[in-house]
Amino acid sequence: MSIRHTVKVRGGAATAVVAILALALAGCGSGEKPKAKDVQSASSPKSQGGSSATTPTGGGGSAPLQVLASVNGSDGLTLVINSVQRDAGGFVTVNGQIKNGGSESFAGTSAWRGIELKGSGESVAGATLVDKAGKKRYYVLRDTESRCLCTTGISSVAAGQSVAFFAQFPAPPASTTEVEFSLPTFATATVKISG
Repeated sequence: MSIRHTVKVRGGAATAVVAILALALAGCGSGEKPKAKDVQSASSPKSQGGSSATTPTGGGGSAPLQVLASVNGSDGLTLVINSVQRDAGGFVTVNGQIKNGGSESFAGTSAWRGIELKGSGESVAGATLVDKAGKKRYYVLRDTESRCLCTTGISSVAAGQSVAFFAQFPAPPASTTEVEFSLPTFATATVKISG
């Protein structure tokens, strides 16, 4: 093969690439302006029924959460359980809030992680469910890397702050409708399982 033939092939390939890029860029900008309905829906997103990870402490416009149980802890903290839901996957999810009604920030959250030495770090992995009728204690579920299936990263709770949490447990038998929820530093709460 001669050098002239190689240069012609490379030149032809470069021309083809430039032509393809020009067509692709021309197709991206059609010049149409979005319709008024599309602009409105993009600027005001619709709620999709999910719950947010944090709970506002002020008077927001959202409906109040259901309170299944409320127990006191140390230093003015209150644990509020909003739902205990049995899921089809064979587990129970507990959702709630930890509220600091005291005048100082609470930083003693390390007790909430239980005896966990690795994985989740600052978390609510020390939570347990107790089925008194079945005489069984259930611990927070873990993934394949020993991280808890629960809220992590709670290093402190500021005065007046409310922090949302969740924890997933293996589901007790379907006949069990009531369990005791415990988190270190708080009293035990008896709650009904829904679902």
